[in-house]
Amino acid sequence: ETQLTEESISKRVALLITNKTFNGYSTRHGAEKDEYEMHCMLADLGYDVVKYRNLTVKEIEKALQKFSKHPHLVHTDSVFVVIMSHGSLKGVCGTDCKPFEIENIYKSLNTENCPALHNKPKVIIIQACRGVLTTDNTTIGINIETDAVVHKEKDFISLLSCTPNTTSYRDESYGSYFIQYIVEVFKEFADVDHIEELFRKVMQRFEESEFGEIQMPSKDRCTLTKNFYLLHY
Repeated sequence: ETQLTEESISKRVALLITNKTFNGYSTRHGAEKDEYEMHCMLADLGYDVVKYRNLTVKEIEKALQKFSKHPHLVHTDSVFVVIMSHGSLKGVCGTDCKPFEIENIYKSLNTENCPALHNKPKVIIIQACRGVLTTDNTTIGINIETDAVVHKEKDFISLLSCTPNTTSYRDESYGSYFIQYIVEVFKEFADVDHIEELFRKVMQRFEESEFGEIQMPSKDRCTLTKNFYLLHY
């Protein structure tokens, strides 16, 4: 297990980027609800949340680079990087409708470029579609939208809101189902389960829901060598 201490938890930091409005794509109604719920969840887990809204691709790159040099990274036991936007197989969309490659997150926080996070869990959560870029779609339900527009590396684990070539759904009032299920699972089980089990339970929520046949989160590039418990110390 990753060893936690009161000091390491008190120095935790997370990066949260939410894109709602775009220069050419539809507005992601409900994104503010996702941002609020995710911020509250991370804060409850002891993370100081560095928050950005409506960033272009260049601004996302700058935000990530700045985060990789955050002074608390030396002391933290882990980090979260959460990006919520439109997306495609090429990556997550900036507000300028250009793709930000998810690969850049791994590069910025790997052992070579961010030695302060060596041997520390890096949890990546991406709420975005991973298919051909399209505008938001409400055909599944009246208020349901989609987010369609998708060694040095160690101790990463990622959960993406859907599998390749599929769509991620979002309620205009309540936000995305992916973020809702993450918050529900983490609130209930973060004090007893390690991160991989938490992600499995999020996926199980989808399987048991009405969305199980059209959306399934994907755990990606897990290089954790130890179980990581968020609240055990």
